[in-house]
Amino acid sequence: MEIIALLFACLLIYFAVENIFMLRVRREKLSDNGDIRIIHLSDLHKRTFGKDNKRLLEKTEKENPDLIIFSGDAITRDCRDFSELERFLCRLVKIAPVFFAYGNHELDLPDEYRKKFDDVLRKCGVHFADNDTEIIEIKERKLSVTYASLKRTIYKKNGSYRNLDDYIVDELTDNLGNPNKNCTSILIAHNPFFADAYEKWGADFVFSGHIHGGAVRIPFLNIGVLSPERKFFPKNAKGVYKIGKMSLLVSGGLGKLRLFNPPEIVLYII
Repeated sequence: MEIIALLFACLLIYFAVENIFMLRVRREKLSDNGDIRIIHLSDLHKRTFGKDNKRLLEKTEKENPDLIIFSGDAITRDCRDFSELERFLCRLVKIAPVFFAYGNHELDLPDEYRKKFDDVLRKCGVHFADNDTEIIEIKERKLSVTYASLKRTIYKKNGSYRNLDDYIVDELTDNLGNPNKNCTSILIAHNPFFADAYEKWGADFVFSGHIHGGAVRIPFLNIGVLSPERKFFPKNAKGVYKIGKMSLLVSGGLGKLRLFNPPEIVLYII
């Protein structure tokens, strides 16, 4: 019993340390000849890392990114004051251009507060859109960045996580048009469960989050335990997944409680 109590105490201490102090950087080189450095942030959920997110900003800047992609859920659905987020984003855009697509928590904001949220993004100079694309050029390479808002009923439907809607490639094409074949296609889509549709649509790289790495990860097996939809062992929970010619890039996120799954900033070199 004493050993069990000691192990439990150690687990509680680790849990506290992981959720209060840890912030890791995961680095992924996706191309041998790649030279574009992309920082991926996701699922902050209103959390802060130091005063005014100082630690998060410093670690991001240290990676010297060419652009920053934020794949949704910067806030929680009950958030009504965006002043803290504004201070963070206005500093973040000074490091590199920031590209943001909505997560389910932004989609759940009442219209009045969704407008205020959008106003903060505009004020800070964040690139964002509701199902649209823009073309950018970095290091003499053209990238098309597409913002997929998806739809609320793939996350929750009639107040339930049961019988959720699917999301198929035809819907993606109806919402977004076809990808520009003359550019490297980057799709920001918060939910990674619909990777087959993203691949059929023609994305080269998809940036997702949402699952928080599965909240709890099983040590040494690299398996996430639980999704926000209350599903056990969700697929595509965290990491780099090759699906056809597409790379699905899933962040374990920054906010929410977690175990054996530290909050992360991800650097991709493409």
